[in-house]
Amino acid sequence: MKLKFYFLLLTGVLICLPITTNAQDPGGKLVSVTAADTSTEASRGTADAGASLSGVVTDQTGAALSDVAVTIKNVDTSATRMVLTDGAGHYQESGLPAGRFEIRAAKKGFADETRARISLAVDQGVTVDIKMQQKVKGPDPCTSGKEFATTDCALTWHGVTLYGAYDIGVGWVSHGLPVNGYNYEGESLVNRNGAGSRFVVAPNNLQQTGFGIRGKEEFVHGWYIVFNASTGINPNSGLLADASKTNIVNNGLPRSSYSEAIDGARAGQPFNDEYYGGVSSDRFGTITFGRQRSLGTDAMLQYDPVGGGYGFSYIGYNGTMAGGGDTEDSRWDDALKYRLTYGPVHFGAMYKFVNGSGGCFSANMVWTAADCTPEEPHNNAFGFDLGGERGNFSADAVYQHYNQAISVLNPLLGPQSLSAPYQSTTDSINTNPISGPSGNLIDPNGTVYGIVTDNNAIMFAAKYKWDPFKFYAGYEYIWQNNPKNPLGVGASDMAGYIMSGVEDNNLDTQKLVNIWWTGAKYTYRTKTDVTLSWYQQRQNDFRLPPTCSPSAGFRSSCAGTLNETSIYLDQHFTKRFDGYAGIAYSYVDGGLAIAIPHGPGVPYNHHSNFAPTIGVRFAF
Repeated sequence: MKLKFYFLLLTGVLICLPITTNAQDPGGKLVSVTAADTSTEASRGTADAGASLSGVVTDQTGAALSDVAVTIKNVDTSATRMVLTDGAGHYQESGLPAGRFEIRAAKKGFADETRARISLAVDQGVTVDIKMQQKVKGPDPCTSGKEFATTDCALTWHGVTLYGAYDIGVGWVSHGLPVNGYNYEGESLVNRNGAGSRFVVAPNNLQQTGFGIRGKEEFVHGWYIVFNASTGINPNSGLLADASKTNIVNNGLPRSSYSEAIDGARAGQPFNDEYYGGVSSDRFGTITFGRQRSLGTDAMLQYDPVGGGYGFSYIGYNGTMAGGGDTEDSRWDDALKYRLTYGPVHFGAMYKFVNGSGGCFSANMVWTAADCTPEEPHNNAFGFDLGGERGNFSADAVYQHYNQAISVLNPLLGPQSLSAPYQSTTDSINTNPISGPSGNLIDPNGTVYGIVTDNNAIMFAAKYKWDPFKFYAGYEYIWQNNPKNPLGVGASDMAGYIMSGVEDNNLDTQKLVNIWWTGAKYTYRTKTDVTLSWYQQRQNDFRLPPTCSPSAGFRSSCAGTLNETSIYLDQHFTKRFDGYAGIAYSYVDGGLAIAIPHGPGVPYNHHSNFAPTIGVRFAF
């Protein structure tokens, strides 16, 4: 009896003890499954008769993605389940109750994708396929000086990257000018004031010399803080790029004594390229605010065969195309910018808020503060970009509108103008002379002269890659009118420069500008690029009567055509260091206004320029 009792007691203990076995979880780790677990799985097996969700996860090319974490959330109860896709990209989860669900797919290297508003009925099976977009992966952070010198690694620390470039060359121009320390564009393009041939030190032929700091740091899943601050310099002098100052240093000089003078958005600001911050989302796009490149500038850099390099690209050097009709407007201050990419399609929108001072107007010959009526700035702007990519082809269409766009030149062009002691001597609001502080509110010394217009532009551009070639083409149509809201003397321009002269009625009729370009890049054994490009700008007569003839000097208000063609070779010695050599040739027929007023008329000294250049670039 005792033996039987002990046997029954031992049997009862064994029955009560949990039974443990080893198994592998989906990740490959050994886990313990108890009898209680087995009973739970059995009860779940009973529930498998409920609704189910399944599908296939692929990348943008349609290839299946394995090991994607697919999270299924019950919107009604907030309960979640997670399942990994198999080698064929397939996922499936069954035993789901009826209700509303949301699916989120996540994989390293890809943007998260969410599918919402999924309704399941009792015992219903629903298929939801998901396509994921691969994130653009930048260079890995540098780990040593050798790696920095020989690879394209990034100077990145905790999501913050330091970047920049140094680009310098030497060349010869058939019709050039002395070097100006504030100028940053070289002398490759034909210039109305160009004089004799000379050897020059040519800056920024392929890329603007300068540096910047940018960052992208995730603060919640899929959301990032982004910022960028960058500036450009003249590598010859070390001075900040300052287009307005190139005009000011020529104030009052005769044309024969000019140094190189330009117009542009880089006007000596501490951050003369971009300075902005914002928020970015994998799903909802990026919104930023501050000083930013215009949508036209973004498109120019993408679709120009030369990438905007000043030594070999007219549309990079001149900036008319990038600024939608005005070189200064290649960058917008106080601007809000939005970018969104959805599959192969991308969209951009931009708005510039009014800023600065409008100056003032007086009808009296001798101005005083008491009789000068304030003018208001109305220099808002907006633009849109729509484009897409399919395989090796990409294209964009951009529209931009800018009110009170300002084209700058020096106010005192010297005693060699054709019919007056100074060319730019009047404020066209009231045609009173600019004669200095004794007869005017604004001393012209240290100031600029501005021609004001309201501008519209629409641009189409495309490129196609067919290894080892890349082909580029684009067209922009620009129409300009006198400003609906004029500016006055003393109005502020880019970087806070003051205008001592303002011309609000430069156009007797609408000014029309057409710009075409095309080109091709050939890559030989990955390290050698040969680029050929052609650019043309056409302009109509916008003064009435036109008075356009060789004897009249073809004023800048006259119809004209400018052509530039270039070819250069770029040899990449390392990922960062390259050397280049090439030739740009440009010529102009007729008039053509490039930051020059309409009268009394300053003809081109020479109608062509031939500019061979060699140089080196180091980018990081």
